[in-house]
Amino acid sequence: MLSHPEQLDRLRDGCPPAAGTAVLAGDPCYDRVLDAERRRAAHRRAFGLNERQRLVLLSSTWGPRSLAGDERDDLFPQLLSALLRELPIDEYRVAAALHPNVWHGHGPGQVRGWLNRARRAGLLVLPPLDGWRQAVVAADCVIGDHGSVTYYAGALGRPVLLAAAPLADLDPRSPVGRFCAAAPGLDPARPLRPQLTAALADPGPPPYASAVAEVTSDPGRSAALLRSLFYRYLRLPEPPEPALLEPLAHGPFDVDTLVVPGPVQVATGVGADEVSVTRLPASAAFPDGEAGHLVVDVREPDLGKLDLADVLLHREPEPDPPAVLLAETLTAHPGCRLAALLHPDGRVTALPYGGKPLELTPLPGEDGRRDRTDPAVYVSALYAMLADGQPPGPELTVRTGHALHRARIVSPAPPDAR
Repeated sequence: MLSHPEQLDRLRDGCPPAAGTAVLAGDPCYDRVLDAERRRAAHRRAFGLNERQRLVLLSSTWGPRSLAGDERDDLFPQLLSALLRELPIDEYRVAAALHPNVWHGHGPGQVRGWLNRARRAGLLVLPPLDGWRQAVVAADCVIGDHGSVTYYAGALGRPVLLAAAPLADLDPRSPVGRFCAAAPGLDPARPLRPQLTAALADPGPPPYASAVAEVTSDPGRSAALLRSLFYRYLRLPEPPEPALLEPLAHGPFDVDTLVVPGPVQVATGVGADEVSVTRLPASAAFPDGEAGHLVVDVREPDLGKLDLADVLLHREPEPDPPAVLLAETLTAHPGCRLAALLHPDGRVTALPYGGKPLELTPLPGEDGRRDRTDPAVYVSALYAMLADGQPPGPELTVRTGHALHRARIVSPAPPDAR
């Protein structure tokens, strides 16, 4: 079964006796991705992205010369580390899709162990079989190699940067070979964010446009072609209803969910009307050398990080009233200046050291949609205002990159007040 006539031409050259058995049947995988493109906004929301966030998908096939292969001199972990270090958490999300043979060649436990530090820094690890198609649809840019995930991303119109492309392993006449020969490369020795910005800003047709156009000669028709083929071989009449493919689910996927997100370093700027917030993993350093403040989850296993935290977060509901819980947190960690509980509905209850509880409720955006930013950004903005000596007003405006977020601030009544 072939997806494009050019494959038949190469099959005739490479194995003439097989050419008589070949049939054109489209590409059901690409057809499902193409169909999901109509619901891209829903797939992006399933990955927890807000309208302003960009998803960078890092993809590797298998084999020694793949992006995650043994011959790449630790390129994959270095690339992961650099991406998570350079890309602010609230402006970008980084996901990794590894070929199933990587998972099963090394073992799932070993792969998770290798990726654990990156996961703690915010990496979304896709399972071996599911979610990668949805990630291609949701992605804004794909960094990959000669694997099919990267090629499908190019066919779907996503900007692509190649971090590995062993051209000697590929048929130079094949679409994937021509794609890899023409696609722009990623230089891991240079800062990555400017390279991503340039790729995202390029409005022109990509240099590999003719190669990705050969992903299939019958886009959207693989279900009909395959069913007709099968019923012809069965010598049965084909059903009258349309042949359809199962649409891609919006999730959730069986991803490696973080039990405890890693500590976050936050730089802030307090202005007259808004507070700017830039968050990076605690292992990263801000370019200007600014220290910022440290935000840590109360379940953090590194006790040293808990002792250094300026802000402590509870991300799970607790049986105690929020004010009691947060007061106990500040008492147990005297170096902490602000404790907060992030409620499942997006609200935040915060307790400054020596102050009274405050409740922050995110407000919808201009389009009426619920604000999908991590409510921890409001906690950091509140911390910055208090540290600057500014009392919080009835409304808080926070800037993350080019996005603005607003929250209403109130002082909740004591639990026993009637």
